[in-house]
Amino acid sequence: MSAAEARQAHLDEAGRLMTVCNSCRYCEGLCAVFPAMEMRRAFGSGDLTYLANLCHNCGACNSDCQFAPPHEFAVNVPKVLAEVRNDSYARYVWPGFMAPLFARNGLVVTLIAALSVAAFLVGFAALTDPAVLFGAQSGPGAFYRILPHNAMVAIFGAAFLWSVLAVAMSCIRFWRDIGEPGSTLRDPQALAGGAHDIATLRYLDGGGMGCANDAEVPDDTRRMYHHLTFYGFALCFAATVVGTLWHYLLGRDAPYPWWDLPVVLGTLGGIGITVGPLGLLAAKLRRDPQLGDASRKGMDVAFIVMLLLTGVTGLALLVLRATPLMGVTLALHLGFVLGFFLTMPYGKFMHGIFRGLALVRYAAERKRHLS
Repeated sequence: MSAAEARQAHLDEAGRLMTVCNSCRYCEGLCAVFPAMEMRRAFGSGDLTYLANLCHNCGACNSDCQFAPPHEFAVNVPKVLAEVRNDSYARYVWPGFMAPLFARNGLVVTLIAALSVAAFLVGFAALTDPAVLFGAQSGPGAFYRILPHNAMVAIFGAAFLWSVLAVAMSCIRFWRDIGEPGSTLRDPQALAGGAHDIATLRYLDGGGMGCANDAEVPDDTRRMYHHLTFYGFALCFAATVVGTLWHYLLGRDAPYPWWDLPVVLGTLGGIGITVGPLGLLAAKLRRDPQLGDASRKGMDVAFIVMLLLTGVTGLALLVLRATPLMGVTLALHLGFVLGFFLTMPYGKFMHGIFRGLALVRYAAERKRHLS
């Protein structure tokens, strides 16, 4: 079966399930998917993609469903919506020819890319001045003795801008396909409602009981680890922004003292993107395979592992930055950061972006429905 045929099969099955669920409506209080579903009588591909990305995969509906397997109706909403959701990442990817690159062995591809960058940086520094690479460096500008500041900005700036462009183009394709007008993105109430639901992970609580993992008794650990990962990433980004302002506005070169704002933000963020991904990996390993798309774990795991390794190497760099191991640790950290940037638009990172847009649309739909 081709990718297009598989995608259509997933959409057909999702349409069948939504028709069954729309007749039952027992799960309408669990999350946003079912109230959004009830606003429709027919389900086009854009509607199904929207509902799939609105789903947080808590698994509560599968536990509550009287028609779940082995019932002859075989209603498994979390699994089927996960398949449609994963299809959407490749469907809207920009440029389109990049979609197959990470379809298989995503973790292997990502690690090879990151380690190749790290090896290049180590080789470049070793050829330039081995004494600098393997010698103890300290004080402002120590990092730039390993890799010049302008070279670092050029490499990582280009990678970041490419990722931002690719993510933006994918979002435009997604938004057009789900059929929501652009005016929604200028609606303060819709934006505020979506932002609230994103920041609180409101719909990852299974209707108040938590997520179903390896047992029928739900818990809230996935929600906690998602929070740590999300806010850890936000703090790391904030640390980068503040460090940039420190460099260009105040003329101060990294590394900064441990009590300085960029280091404090980066340290807290590094802890978040270390502990959070570790918890998510553990939850993924023990999660019931019936609740997800088990055939495409490559980029799911790759995204989590890249965040984890970025956090671990960043914290290691903080500890080792005044030792002879600083040069190699810096190269590893930069390699994982660059690998993360390059893979952002082509894997699980997009689920957060598409889900955020879906929540904004749901807030707008709810407002229209109530008015």
